Amino acid sequence: MSTPPQPTWLVISQVFEPDPAAVGQYLADAARRLAARNWRVVVYTADRGYDDPARRYPRRERVAGVDVRRTRWSSTGKRSTRRRIAGQVALLAQATVRGLFTRNLAGVLISTSPPMAAAAALPIGWLRRVPVVYWPMDINPDQAIVTGEIGPGSLLVKALEALNRMILRRAAAVVTLDRFMAERLRAKATPRGPLEVIPPWPLGGVEAVPPAHNPFRERLGLTDHRLVMYSGNHSPHHPLDTLLAAVVRVADHPRLRFAFVGGGGAKAGVDEAIVRHRLTNAISLPYQPRAEISSSLSAADVHVVAMGDDQVGLVHPSKIYNAIALARPLLVLGPPECHAAELVREHGIGWVVRHDDVDRMVEVLEEIAVAAPHELAAMGERAARLAAGPLSAAVLARRFCDVLEEAAASAR
Repeated sequence: MSTPPQPTWLVISQVFEPDPAAVGQYLADAARRLAARNWRVVVYTADRGYDDPARRYPRRERVAGVDVRRTRWSSTGKRSTRRRIAGQVALLAQATVRGLFTRNLAGVLISTSPPMAAAAALPIGWLRRVPVVYWPMDINPDQAIVTGEIGPGSLLVKALEALNRMILRRAAAVVTLDRFMAERLRAKATPRGPLEVIPPWPLGGVEAVPPAHNPFRERLGLTDHRLVMYSGNHSPHHPLDTLLAAVVRVADHPRLRFAFVGGGGAKAGVDEAIVRHRLTNAISLPYQPRAEISSSLSAADVHVVAMGDDQVGLVHPSKIYNAIALARPLLVLGPPECHAAELVREHGIGWVVRHDDVDRMVEVLEEIAVAAPHELAAMGERAARLAAGPLSAAVLARRFCDVLEEAAASAR
């Protein structure tokens, strides 16, 4: 007797592992977990890097049971809005055609890279009569409007808002990252299916490296120093001006050191500040190779999370979760009413500083410098308990996969 074909989940995303963008990393983790539950998972994604289109990926590969298929002309860089849109349209056109002919299709999963992903998912879902699950990890065009990238009355904004309303009203389920994001989505349209709030989870493959044997700290020449690190996407959505101003003020502090690791459109401003102020207490580094992520993130004594005042409910810093999994306290730079600030206050795992309050930032940095090791360790232990308990992958990723399976079951 022949084995019946596996039901297939189709994932459409411009970014996917090994691209460092968080959306792609989480989609990859979810895809692997679905495959482990005996689903066939097919991914259509770009064949070039999102931040660095010169970086090429294999056109097709199978990773942990996931069939990854990368399409041509789908990432042409971020130098202009037109180039970005061209790459997104190329991906979605190819994914739509191929998705319509995917065998034994059970459902379509999209996130917000690209923001127009619903333009491919909805036709596939309608024509193939399968559910679409929407996993927004940021909210556009709202982000682009508040940073001035596009005008609120532009044709692009109207098109994206129409797509937002359509996907919310037609998706079998919507999963978003915090209550602020859920409020933003409900303000756009009433979802047809359940709207679940499931935060991101610590991604696998990152393990604590003891300070005494950490090659990253050794390369930076850190001995008895306290290292404060911002690691990830440097973006206008995560402004670091207040931290940089404070770094200048504590430039002569013998114990404090700072690392800015990653890339993005705002990284040039960090580099320029380091050069202009001749900061010997700060270093700027690119995204670290995946093999060195554990030593890089473990090197920090405190991890910085930045949230723009106008970005609450629009973005959700996923960097929180690997930091707490490594038992590191958080320094949140942003408004007191945001998910990251609430997490820190509720569980006593760090500090919250408002934007433009440089004096308070200096106080906190000096407090970090003189804190006894057991004080930082106690914060870290509380953070690690969260990451191993209610915010663990075992809990949150399981809930996420359950939503997908329930959506597929309801469509049968």
